[in-house]
Amino acid sequence: MDPNFVAQLNDYRVTTAEILYWMPDHRHVLQSYIWQNLDLAPRFPNLSKFLDFWDKSLDGKLHKVTVANTRLIKPAEFKFASGLYQLH
Repeated sequence: MDPNFVAQLNDYRVTTAEILYWMPDHRHVLQSYIWQNLDLAPRFPNLSKFLDFWDKSLDGKLHKVTVANTRLIKPAEFKFASGLYQLH
């Protein structure tokens, strides 16, 4: 079985983070980086691990991190038709 599918069944969600950081060579310029992975809300252990790595290993100082997440596997949504139309 696909490990990503199993993770989604265990409440892992697609998590997207926009990371704003200061450019190392031009300290007055902000740069944007998009990170996306399966993660467990609300603690976000994978994102926290990545941000710790960033803080320890990369030169660009973090400015702001914006996080969004959603489930990929969720109950089906049904909508009833508002009418019945017939074409010849």
